[in-house]
Amino acid sequence: MTDLQKILAISGYPGLFRHLSQGRNGVIVESMLDGKRMNAGGSMRVTPLSDVSIYTNTEELPLRDALIKIKEKLNGAAAIDHKSDPAGLQKFFEEILPDYDRERFYPSHMKKVVEWYNLLQKNNLLDFEKEEEKKEEESPNPPA
Repeated sequence: MTDLQKILAISGYPGLFRHLSQGRNGVIVESMLDGKRMNAGGSMRVTPLSDVSIYTNTEELPLRDALIKIKEKLNGAAAIDHKSDPAGLQKFFEEILPDYDRERFYPSHMKKVVEWYNLLQKNNLLDFEKEEEKKEEESPNPPA
């Protein structure tokens, strides 16, 4: 099961990173693009994918839920190329998330979501923990 808390996006760096361990001056991460390791220092903007949401007309949809919808729609196959033209990306998201907020969810955001989906798909990381399972694991005392 993939824990999106341990999959990171780092501002200014392409792709996604796996959190390996806590370092002295930041976190040790491994690139999912080339496998290289680096220290993501305190001055870098590091965002766990579990903290990312997509704007819809009614709410903010957690990225996890959007990735699940993409996976279901594509039967686990790879998505369109993230370098597709903006019209192609918009058409893709209209099929996946018809209620996405056209004012606040830009083609640049769509590009990142598609790139991340394809990276996770390539690395067989699209089986996510259910929120209930994660809460049960964190709870020290099971309900009586």
